Amino acid sequence: MSDDTLSVLALVCTLTPSPSQSSSQLLADQLLAAFPDGTRTESVRVVDHDVRPGVEADMGDGDAWPGIREKILAADVLVVSTPTWVGQHSSVCQRVFERLDAELSYTDDQGRPHLFGKVAIVGVVGNEDGAHHISAIAFQCLNDVGYTIPAQGVSYWNGEAMHGTDYLDLDETPEGTASTTRTAASNAAHLAHLLKGAPYPANGAS
Repeated sequence: MSDDTLSVLALVCTLTPSPSQSSSQLLADQLLAAFPDGTRTESVRVVDHDVRPGVEADMGDGDAWPGIREKILAADVLVVSTPTWVGQHSSVCQRVFERLDAELSYTDDQGRPHLFGKVAIVGVVGNEDGAHHISAIAFQCLNDVGYTIPAQGVSYWNGEAMHGTDYLDLDETPEGTASTTRTAASNAAHLAHLLKGAPYPANGAS
């Protein structure tokens, strides 16, 4: 494995446990597939794991987050994929953001938050509006804990309001979504490579 090989982890925040199909999983898989050849990719469907409520790295008593956290810390790029419910990101996604809050307490040997230098992008699906609202919240949460967001770092699909069609029910992916998926993955890979070669300065030094 070369030093410039990227690793990407997708946290899929569907409310639907495996092995049932999920639109959020489908979009996450498409985002992972859009990264350059040779990228190491993995996805975790968070609802399949007993992730406890809280804002600590380990909430004890069988908490599954520490295992997921190891994967997060090992990844150069994080993909967060969420459905839209009542115009909001899922409760599973909110729990991910709350658990990531613990990372503010950890720094590297130069005093930088240890998620500095890592990149994050977002995927949103739903048969109602909300993708811009959700991605704005997700970007702020992820940036707060240290992730860098690339240009156009979101891919999404919204179906017609008041209808029951899901993303996974479509015969083919609309070109608009396919195009934004390719752009988000490409920009994330580009930015992650840049940050690996030129990390942020320590303690705000220029």
